[in-house]
Amino acid sequence: MKLDILAFGAHPDDVELGCAGTILKEVSLGKKVGIVDLTRGELGTRGTAEIRDEEAKEAAKILGVLVRENLGMRDGFFTNDEKHQLEVIKMLRKYKPEIVLCNAIDDRHIDHGKGSKLVSDACFLSGLVKIETSIDGEPQEAWRPKVVYHYIQWKNIQPDFVVDITGFEKKKVEAVSAYKTQFYDPNSKEPATPITSKNFFESLNYRAQDLGRLVGKDFAEGFTVERCLAVNSLENLL
Repeated sequence: MKLDILAFGAHPDDVELGCAGTILKEVSLGKKVGIVDLTRGELGTRGTAEIRDEEAKEAAKILGVLVRENLGMRDGFFTNDEKHQLEVIKMLRKYKPEIVLCNAIDDRHIDHGKGSKLVSDACFLSGLVKIETSIDGEPQEAWRPKVVYHYIQWKNIQPDFVVDITGFEKKKVEAVSAYKTQFYDPNSKEPATPITSKNFFESLNYRAQDLGRLVGKDFAEGFTVERCLAVNSLENLL
């Protein structure tokens, strides 16, 4: 299956928090979108890997993505080395996305920056024909995505561009809320974490509103780029 967009997250829920609105919008426009989680988030303070597996499946249904895979890397301890790069390359060659979305280039959680660089490096290496990979014994062809965009997470990174997600903001919150163990729940008896506060959950909207404000829209999500963006004409900026 060839996808238009493949979104990577170091943990289940990274994609939902960072770019669910964009994914929902692209799906509504007929784009084929998939998600690959690097780890199962097994070191998370709340819940278990098994519970998060189910939460990720529910979130994928809400987003309307065609596929969601988990590479089973070690939460907190995966590295940007040949072994892990090859696992990502296999996904890139399997789904042949034109666009890759991945973690923030720098963030509070160490896995986010690591995951960002891992996926970015793999996107380049995936285009080299002398790197051989296979799935189920079938050799894969080289494939390099056209662009790699990094969504914004905990830190307020200055975006290089934003996507208007007005009309999709409620569905984004619904997708994030599929991770019932991870976010604000006044009835939970589990330990509090930085992402379980009411303030963090409400930031989904007030950050999106602030990014939207910058471009005269109600809600938006921000991204950083690895190379200059090009437009066909000045009208495309409107």
